[in-house]
Amino acid sequence: MTISAKDTDVTTKPKAINTSCNIAVVGGGIGGLVAAYWLAKAGVRVTVYEASDQLGGLGTFFQYRNVSLERFYHCMLPSDRHLLGVLREIGLEDHIYWKETSFGFMHYGRLYGLNTPLELLQFSPLSWVDRIRVGLTGLWGSICSSKGLDDVTCVEWLSRLSGRRAFEIFWKPMLQAKFGDRYHKVPALWFWTRFNREKGAGKSECKGYIQGGYRRIIETLAKSIEAHGGTIRLQAPVEKLDLTEDGQLTIHVAQDTPQVFDRAVVTAPIFFLHKAMANSRLASVAEQIDTEIDMQGVVNAVFMLRRGFTKHYWVATIDEEIPFQGIVESTTLLEKTDTAGVHLIYLMNYVHRTDPRFHQSDAEILEAYTTGLKRLFPDLQNEDIIDRFVFRAPFVEPLYTTGYQQRKPSTALLPGKLYLATTTQVYPEVTSWNGAVGLVREVVDELLGEI
Repeated sequence: MTISAKDTDVTTKPKAINTSCNIAVVGGGIGGLVAAYWLAKAGVRVTVYEASDQLGGLGTFFQYRNVSLERFYHCMLPSDRHLLGVLREIGLEDHIYWKETSFGFMHYGRLYGLNTPLELLQFSPLSWVDRIRVGLTGLWGSICSSKGLDDVTCVEWLSRLSGRRAFEIFWKPMLQAKFGDRYHKVPALWFWTRFNREKGAGKSECKGYIQGGYRRIIETLAKSIEAHGGTIRLQAPVEKLDLTEDGQLTIHVAQDTPQVFDRAVVTAPIFFLHKAMANSRLASVAEQIDTEIDMQGVVNAVFMLRRGFTKHYWVATIDEEIPFQGIVESTTLLEKTDTAGVHLIYLMNYVHRTDPRFHQSDAEILEAYTTGLKRLFPDLQNEDIIDRFVFRAPFVEPLYTTGYQQRKPSTALLPGKLYLATTTQVYPEVTSWNGAVGLVREVVDELLGEI
């Protein structure tokens, strides 16, 4: 599939300015890197502070044989105009490849494809009437207005459209898989945006990946930042954000002399702010952020196998006895050159960071996940498994509640000084690299407009 430049064009461009303004970017994920890239490109002096030893945030990677693999699965969609626009800017657009993919639904050990009207009609866990209503829900979701959907829950909206039985069998398990016991608070706007992102490119599902993996994006952005005069500091956790007596913004890193900046853009998880701004002159600013905003985490296992299981890229594994809620068979999208020749799958379990399952040992998780895979695919043999790895992330996606659009934090926490571009503000856009880049575009434009 070919994606044209017109399809991915961004509506605004970085403003070319010359300035001695000194800006700190806290967080080296995709949002922080793109913010620093655009700011440095505009002529601003930029310093990126990343607490860990690796850039990329949820796009961090690990070395496996002769390739770099993401710790958490990633892909692009043709509708990701913000991300694709950046990749075009840094010369990576031509290295993206696209494939048609599909979705499967595992129900009590039986796998169903759910990609066409015919496949939906063959979905026997639902009655004929419910199958038709679910299909009409999808159709209505693709054409209806999003107005008012932030104030009604997914439970209410989907139950009304699909019927209570269909909601309990089909929609509820997938919401629970993502949000756990807080699924009933999620606004219908979340579903509407997610559905339209997945299907926004046309009738068939299509996803993209970049040759060399997402590490290539991260490293290209880092080199571009440095080429424009920016500085990147790894293993530099910011412990405190403060103001001097004369109102200058200071960044405090352990065992370092506090550094003075004209402005700062925070892209690190929002919970960082409450700790970093406590007992400082910025404490009252931190109080602007709704303390009830919380985030879901994930426990992710990466399996290298000798063979695959299904033809689907993503399979929902909705079974209470299975310890993970989804299987991403990345090899249905990735070329073998990007997986070191193995069949690559990701098994994910979205759980809160306080959940005991988040703190299980790697051995316990791998044993449980392997048992779950064998339950779903009884012909799986131990010799089919080449390698296994476990990765965790405590802050992945906000636990949304109705009215969230009005409650999400402002991008300008302290106008002229402190700006915020985090996952908690992307909504109603889908939490993704594309959503993060779109948010950063707004923040950078606002910041450059002031200077």
